[in-house]
Amino acid sequence: MSKTIIDVRTHAEFAGGHVAGSINIPLQEITAHIDEIKAMSQPIIFCCASGNRSGQATQYFQSLGVDCENGGSWLDVNYQVSQN
Repeated sequence: MSKTIIDVRTHAEFAGGHVAGSINIPLQEITAHIDEIKAMSQPIIFCCASGNRSGQATQYFQSLGVDCENGGSWLDVNYQVSQN
């Protein structure tokens, strides 16, 4: 099963390091990408620096019926991905 990883940090934070293959859509821009995100392979894993912003994105998209989860810190998600 393929998963989509969306990093909701700013473009500058993302440029400083991110999970390989992840997509950067900053939290403040996420509502402009609803249809695009709904069309992506699910489940979707949101990540950020600490899990706060990705938690907000997860709650929002779960309310829209999207199969998604809060991966927390991108470093944690990166570790999990590297173990698979």
